Amino acid sequence: MGEPVHAARHYSAADLGKLWGLSANTIRRLFEREPGVLQIANPRTGRRSYTTLRIPELVAERVHRKLETP
Repeated sequence: MGEPVHAARHYSAADLGKLWGLSANTIRRLFEREPGVLQIANPRTGRRSYTTLRIPELVAERVHRKLETP
């Protein structure tokens, strides 16, 4: 069996965007509902809340394969 999820490499939307040549916003849209992605919410009273995504390497590979297939 592979390494534990907590020990796997995780990417931010900006990091993955640089690797794939896409904007961070595009990466967020691609992964916002993808199973296995960590979502860290930062609710703020009276302001727009913000959610940070941390994308495990295995999830990124899975999505990348889906995007490559015609």
